[in-house]
Amino acid sequence: MAGLVAGALAPHTPRIGIEANAPAFARGLIDGERALGDRLRELSPDLIVLQSSRWVSTFNWYVAAQAVHEGVCVVDEAPDLIPGIPYRRTGDPDFAAALAGRIRDAGIPAGLNDSPHFNWDYGSLVPLQYIDPEGRLPVVLLPTVICSDLEENMAVGRLVHETAADLGRRAVLIASCALSHKVMRGPELWPSQAMQEMDNRFVALMCEGDVDTLAAWLPDYSRDAVAEMGGRPMAGLIGALQALQESAGSLTGRQFGPYGQSSGSGNAAIGLWPAAVA
Repeated sequence: MAGLVAGALAPHTPRIGIEANAPAFARGLIDGERALGDRLRELSPDLIVLQSSRWVSTFNWYVAAQAVHEGVCVVDEAPDLIPGIPYRRTGDPDFAAALAGRIRDAGIPAGLNDSPHFNWDYGSLVPLQYIDPEGRLPVVLLPTVICSDLEENMAVGRLVHETAADLGRRAVLIASCALSHKVMRGPELWPSQAMQEMDNRFVALMCEGDVDTLAAWLPDYSRDAVAEMGGRPMAGLIGALQALQESAGSLTGRQFGPYGQSSGSGNAAIGLWPAAVA
């Protein structure tokens, strides 16, 4: 089956960027992403499309179209945590060009980022270190667009599925973001009890594969839980999963590893795929 084969939510706190330096309370997130990656690779995808909440575009949807992604990732907001991680991964320029064209055809401003000087943000790099540690799968990156709303992100998520289906590719879409994200100084701090309860409901709905309820609740959840980047990457994921549901039937999900904290944010690794292949 071509098109989206799975979607995932993946944490990217920079505290797990260098495993040897990760605090004890965050190591479960690393284990969860590794287990998530094992499951996603079992589905034999041809590529990963990742929307990062840390690659920020103000106006346009730029699709990373490099044939080879190579550089050094530095966390500008926390260089003590990630002072520089080199990376080299294959891209998919044909898929990137087709996706950018579909986004433009939908009346949404879009273009290609094919600059040889482009360096990945940590929201792109950190999850992939554990989800695809050997870098075997080509990667296409999407930003979080400030001028987009949740509905637009859901539409772009659907277009990821449609592009993969048209090209005969099996794709996984990863939303690299936290759940609640009212961050505070203090890496060990948890979200408030109210936010944890909202996060737990969000995780439960994902594990049930109830993407329609998630779509309806997302505006309120994003506001009340202070979702990272206003819930935009989550919306892209939910839109893609709704498209997958329409083509492949009901979905099921699984949480990998624990729900964990980082500076007041809530984080979890979760994957969803058609129930028929569970």
